[in-house]
Amino acid sequence: MPAFEEKEPQNLFLEQVIRTPGRQPSPQPTHLSVPFGNQPHRVIHDRSPGYVAPKFEGKERQMDQVMDQLEGIGFIPPEFIETETSWFYNDLGIDDMYFQTETVAAIVNHVLSLYAAKVAAYARDDKRLEIRLDKEAADHAVCIDTSKPGVSTMDGPRYEQRIDEKYLNNSTASNSYRVETFRSSGVLPGDSEQQLRCYFVYKCNFSNPNPGPEATKLSIIGEQTFLLKATENTKEIYQEIIQNAVARTGPVIEMFDIEGSREKRLVVAYRQGSAMGFFSALSDLYHYYGLTSSRKYVEQFSNGITIMSLYLKPLPASVSNARHPPIEASIHQIMKEISLLYCIPQNKFQSHFASGRLSLQETIYAHCVWVFVGHFLNRLGSEYTSLSSLLDSTNSVHAEILSKIKRRLRTETFTADYILEIIRQYPDLVRSLYLTFANAHYVQTRGEQDDFLPTLSYLRLQVDKILTDEELKDLISKSAANEHHEMVMTSFRIFNAAVLKTNFYTPTKVALSFRLDASFLPAVEYPQPLYGMFLVISSEFRGFHLRFRDIARGGIRIVKSRNKEAYSINARSLFDENYNLANTQQRKNKDIPEGGSKGVILLDVQHQDKARVAFEKYIDSIMDLLLPPVSPGIKDPIVDLHGQKEILFMGPDENTADLVDWATEHARRRGAPWWKSFFTGKSPKLGGIPHDAYGMTTLSVREYVEGIYRKLNLDPKKVRKLQTGGPDGDLGSNEILLGNEKYTSIVDGAGVLVDPNGLDYNELLRLAKKRAMISQYDSSKLSSEGYRVLVEENNVRLPSGEMVNNGMMFRNTFHLRGNLNVDCFVPCGGRPESIDLSSVHKLIVDGKSTIPYIVEGANLFITQDAKLRLEKAGAILFKDASANKGGVTSSSLEVLASLSFDDRGFEQNMCIREDGTAPQFYKDYVKEVQETIKRNAMLEFEAIWREHQQTGVARSTLSDTLSIAITKLDEELQNTDLWKKIELRRSVLEDALPQLLLEKIGLDTILERVPDNYLRAIFGSYLASRFVYQFGSSPSQFAFFDFMSRRMAKADPNRSSGKSSPRLLTSQPDVENPESNSMISQPSYSEALPIHTPTRRLSRPAAAAPPPEIPQARPESEQAIQESASSTTTEPRPAASTVGKQEVRVSSSHGDRSTVSMPSPLHQSESANSLANETISTPQPKSTQDTSAPTDESTANSAGISTVPQTNGVNGIDNS
Repeated sequence: MPAFEEKEPQNLFLEQVIRTPGRQPSPQPTHLSVPFGNQPHRVIHDRSPGYVAPKFEGKERQMDQVMDQLEGIGFIPPEFIETETSWFYNDLGIDDMYFQTETVAAIVNHVLSLYAAKVAAYARDDKRLEIRLDKEAADHAVCIDTSKPGVSTMDGPRYEQRIDEKYLNNSTASNSYRVETFRSSGVLPGDSEQQLRCYFVYKCNFSNPNPGPEATKLSIIGEQTFLLKATENTKEIYQEIIQNAVARTGPVIEMFDIEGSREKRLVVAYRQGSAMGFFSALSDLYHYYGLTSSRKYVEQFSNGITIMSLYLKPLPASVSNARHPPIEASIHQIMKEISLLYCIPQNKFQSHFASGRLSLQETIYAHCVWVFVGHFLNRLGSEYTSLSSLLDSTNSVHAEILSKIKRRLRTETFTADYILEIIRQYPDLVRSLYLTFANAHYVQTRGEQDDFLPTLSYLRLQVDKILTDEELKDLISKSAANEHHEMVMTSFRIFNAAVLKTNFYTPTKVALSFRLDASFLPAVEYPQPLYGMFLVISSEFRGFHLRFRDIARGGIRIVKSRNKEAYSINARSLFDENYNLANTQQRKNKDIPEGGSKGVILLDVQHQDKARVAFEKYIDSIMDLLLPPVSPGIKDPIVDLHGQKEILFMGPDENTADLVDWATEHARRRGAPWWKSFFTGKSPKLGGIPHDAYGMTTLSVREYVEGIYRKLNLDPKKVRKLQTGGPDGDLGSNEILLGNEKYTSIVDGAGVLVDPNGLDYNELLRLAKKRAMISQYDSSKLSSEGYRVLVEENNVRLPSGEMVNNGMMFRNTFHLRGNLNVDCFVPCGGRPESIDLSSVHKLIVDGKSTIPYIVEGANLFITQDAKLRLEKAGAILFKDASANKGGVTSSSLEVLASLSFDDRGFEQNMCIREDGTAPQFYKDYVKEVQETIKRNAMLEFEAIWREHQQTGVARSTLSDTLSIAITKLDEELQNTDLWKKIELRRSVLEDALPQLLLEKIGLDTILERVPDNYLRAIFGSYLASRFVYQFGSSPSQFAFFDFMSRRMAKADPNRSSGKSSPRLLTSQPDVENPESNSMISQPSYSEALPIHTPTRRLSRPAAAAPPPEIPQARPESEQAIQESASSTTTEPRPAASTVGKQEVRVSSSHGDRSTVSMPSPLHQSESANSLANETISTPQPKSTQDTSAPTDESTANSAGISTVPQTNGVNGIDNS
């Protein structure tokens, strides 16, 4: 377990809070009415219930008919019939709407049931009266139950929970229900505590069921019965609340004093479907504080808003408890906790809350830690640690094996249910642990001098003892029954220590978010340290956002589960999947300033239809931790132990593409200064550059496909091609539109389409433009050997005579058939690990790959070990992290434009106009983005091709090696004094920034507007990528000197005139100018280069003299060997040498110098995987001459994809 620093107990006030520098007010996502100074809560002068039911003129006649039928039945003695009937009609608080709705027979049944319950109670020993009756019809329901004021019922029918589940949770405009519930004014006969609680549920009848979500006029969106019964005062209140609710993401909470009474009217509005189980949970909340309700109403509105109105009053003196505070104090706490309850209405420890054993805050805290423990409890054991120490975590094959073992081990020990069972046994420990959490993060805005009464949370911190971490550790050790219990409860301490800031105590919120210090993660499991981690929890979902750098970008995906089993699997792997996706993004983002990040939202198994609700809550709750607070009681200040300003850059991913515009607009509404850059992938009207419309991702993939054709002098029209991911998808459709190969097979969600003689190209273009599946392919255009098998089809006979028994299984495994007779395979869609080590043998016959050329367009389609196996069998294969980076490049340049323009300039130059026309700058900028994508892809393709030819190392390994080399060098360049050299900085940025932005805005203005850390990231990533692409992953010790000399010469015009020349300096410190001794310390750079390079002269620009040959150095320790490589060579090595890092100093004409510690190339580690050792035999090109493959530009242009000219004769070298 990690060591914990002991914290002194402290009660935090506003002036003590560590706040992010420059935090300024911003609009709140929810609304909470709070009294200030001499402005108390609003007072309702109308003491009526707020509803007046239309008088039922036939009530007296109906009552007579009821008594007549009761007399005919004979169950009730004649002398009691009138009194029982009168009691039912006049004393239970039932309004005329019920009597007008119900039939005489139904009312007779209810009266008989109540009388029978009284008789049964008389026969009981305890004489307790229990009445439970309910009736459900197609359009209404009635439930009547005995109820003790202020007590939540833990057994019995639990009518409120049933009403939640059946009528309220799934409300929509077309299918929703309103609820009225009343408590009888007096106690039941013979029982001093019991009262009757009646519930009436009615199906809504709207005059206008589809007014639109922004409609607010009550007369348009109101339900007809509500409009008929509500008083004018109630309508005025609801009208104002609805207007607030439509403008908010979360709940609107208002409280009104009732004139001449201690009774309070609490009104809560929220969006339909955003709070499941809320109605019943509210009862548990006010019961906990010693209040009861006389009546409650739930109203639905056709614009998607739900309003609950509760009339709360103190418990009768006879049942009141001394521990309950007066209503004037508790009502404020209830209002604050409604927002907490809204986040998780039914938490896993609800029974402890309903019984009063734990408070709402304590149970929701325990729920959040339960989620945390389920993901991070270290349960892999010493065996995993031993195994991981033997394997090389930098080797992608080894990392993949460790990931699979970890996944298997985690399913066999602590389950979510087992963890829950343990926590439930220790409510007292939970209370003590919660107090430590609250002491660190609760803020009383102005202490005892606050404008309103101090909250009960604050008062508890003054009274209860807050334990130190050592005391907590000792208490857990003494209380835990066994080792497992101690591990689980100790995780609470880890959670408390990890939380840097949270919105837990923010009065208005929609989900709970925690910014965590990720240092608690064990390095053996997560070798690449995270920079930032957010955990978000709500009733509908749980989610993470992970990033590896301060400046990082990545998509947000929503994960759905088909069933409970699938959900369980997804929950166990959620964090690891998020971590791996962010890590992959980190490698993919090698050419751009942003590091890798990713957000994953896992929908709860019961809320698979709540994707939009979950996304909105996820985004808004994270923004609570990024944006500053506003007025006290609405967005109180938070304790910020991180203490640094943070900006996140996000984008679309699985199931979120249509939600990006909302996130952008929401950031603008909340006053985020970075709203323009918050999300990429937004619509062009908001300045977005859609990847699919302009083929951004495909342009990068095509550069690799066409690069193979160019290198091997192949005619694309004769290349037989297989593609997974069909014409209905982004990548698949654009691959068809931009390519001109001979398609023989396409697999998509609909099934499999095959024609060995070539599919009709014009028909494929038609589907791609239409974004239609292959199910719409005109089968008359198939040859006699062609066929189509859809997933829903069974027992289909192919032209060859083969019988397909199951279309779904045929589709899922088609790409693994060894007799496909294709030359090129481009996966543009499909599930991760569709080809792994257990299935790759199906694509290898007689030791040779059945598919010669593979470009992995779809993320993670082929596992790393399977890639290496295919390359060993002769396939030319380029992996996703290299080929599929066009989208991230486009997104990065979209972010840069949004940061560079002010709001006005952004709208004028980057936003599509209302009439659909695009500004000229937007059109030109899109073309420049496309050029950049193609140039970056070409540079990396050429570097990988060259390195493979020179070393024989697998291209899949080289891709990772280059990525690691670039990112490591990038990080170290950003931390040197090179950034302080103004001329160099400006020169690099002038090359790195898009020319159009420089011309339109100017470098000086960009330097003022774009955050400094973002510009540093651009500076580092540009230099690092250009250096590695030009000089390879095992450069000589003079390579960086040569590279930087050219950069310095370009930055300083005096160099070109011969006034000064770069000097190679010794590695001794400069005594006269000590500040010039800054170094780029790069041991990690050498360790990131796992490629053995034979003694050779590297390719150099023509103007540069070749460097001397460098002897190969062998690591001097076994640890160094393990750290230095991820693949090996069988070539004999020289003896261990003292040759190490060579220092190169680059001097400018001004005398300032930066010393660069350059690594010598290292041999591969002998412990690395053997698949990466072997020289890969690949088809040799027929000609070394570069020729551009022809493309069908007219087809691409007709599809709306703006293609850019091909670049020829460039070997991927940027000589600048």
